[in-house]
Amino acid sequence: MCVGRNYADHAAEHGSEVPKEPLLFLKPSTSVIGPHDAIRLPPQSQRVEHEAELAVVIGATGARRVDHAGARKAVFGYTCANDVTARDLQNTDGQWTRAKGFDSFCPLGPWITTDADVTDVEIRCEVDDEVRQLGRTKDMVFGVPTLISYVSHIMTLLPGDVILTGTPAGVSPLKSGEVVSVRIEGLGELRNPVLTL
Repeated sequence: MCVGRNYADHAAEHGSEVPKEPLLFLKPSTSVIGPHDAIRLPPQSQRVEHEAELAVVIGATGARRVDHAGARKAVFGYTCANDVTARDLQNTDGQWTRAKGFDSFCPLGPWITTDADVTDVEIRCEVDDEVRQLGRTKDMVFGVPTLISYVSHIMTLLPGDVILTGTPAGVSPLKSGEVVSVRIEGLGELRNPVLTL
């Protein structure tokens, strides 16, 4: 489960307004890869972009219609994520399934940290050691407990479910041969090479 436009600066860079309630979309499980696995650029897209994000991993069994206190108890831990997006397809399709759903478009890792306070931590994305994104989780429009509670009022959350919480400004294209890293303070660094499919 992913959240769109959850940082005002990212919404602004795309000329969009901040939503009044969380904007949700899904990525398929087949899009998930791990650290050092290759992000594969599909031939259908001419503009694939990185999106550095905090990922929340659910640990509770059957988290359904939980309040903020229940949302906090539902968390197993946190990790780094990259919501890779075929931006041109997102713009032309009018919905986001294809643009967000290609195999390898959801790198996660390098591990799950179970005791982190993610209220105000730095999120950084670098491409070949050039900083592209730099933000802080305190700037999320909707915080982690709000997101978990909101999602749980739509669908039951199960152990191992992952919620990507949105990306700060600075998203930009990826090219074959580059290496993209997502670094979140206290959670480690997720590095992935970029290759043509």
